[in-house]
Amino acid sequence: MFTGIIETVGTITHIEQQGTNHTFWISSELSDTLKIDQSVSHNGICLTVEAVNGSSHRVTAIEETIRKTNVGHWKVGDLINIERCLPMHGRLDGHIVQGHVDSTAICTRMKTLEGSWEFTFQFPTAFAALVIEKGSIAINGISLTAFNVTFNELTVAIIPYTFEHTNLQRVQEGSIVNIEFDMLGKYLQRHIEVQQLMKGA
Repeated sequence: MFTGIIETVGTITHIEQQGTNHTFWISSELSDTLKIDQSVSHNGICLTVEAVNGSSHRVTAIEETIRKTNVGHWKVGDLINIERCLPMHGRLDGHIVQGHVDSTAICTRMKTLEGSWEFTFQFPTAFAALVIEKGSIAINGISLTAFNVTFNELTVAIIPYTFEHTNLQRVQEGSIVNIEFDMLGKYLQRHIEVQQLMKGA
C-alpha cells in the first residue's frame, strides 16, 4: 500500500529482456536502503526488488504489467518516481494507492502558469465512472486531485515542489503515463455491477 507521495526519482541505467519479461536496473538515493523481496512503487507500479547493488536495484515487469502500464516505453535514462510502501505507523498524506495500475493515459495538453503547471490527460472511456471532480487520482504514482473532468479527460494542477521532484518535469503532450483510479470508486462500481447481476439472475 502506498500514498502517492513520491520519495525520490530514480534513473534507469540498464534494461534486459528475457522472454516477455523486462528487467530494469534503477539507480536512486533510496536503492541502498531497499531489501530483496520488498515492494516498491515505480511510476505507480508495485514491483518487487530482486537485487540491490550499491546505489542501484533491480526489478522485473511481467507480461501483464507491460500490457497495462507504460513499462514497455521505458528506456535507459528515463526518470522513475519511487515510493516505498506505507509503514503501519505512517501518515496517509496522499490517498490510498495500491500500486496496481489500471491503464495508461495520454497527455493531451500542458499549460505553464505563473508558479504552477496544468496537465490534461485522456483516459479510456471504460473508466469514466471512476473519475469525479476534485477526486483523487494517481498519475505515475503521484497522488493528485482531478478537476475539469469530462467523459474521458481530466486535468491536474502541479505545484513547483511536485514538478521539480517527480518525473512530471519530463511529461509533454503525447506522453504516456500510468493511471490508477481511486480504490473506493472501484469497489463501489463493482458493488453496483454485482447487485445488477443478482437482480437479473
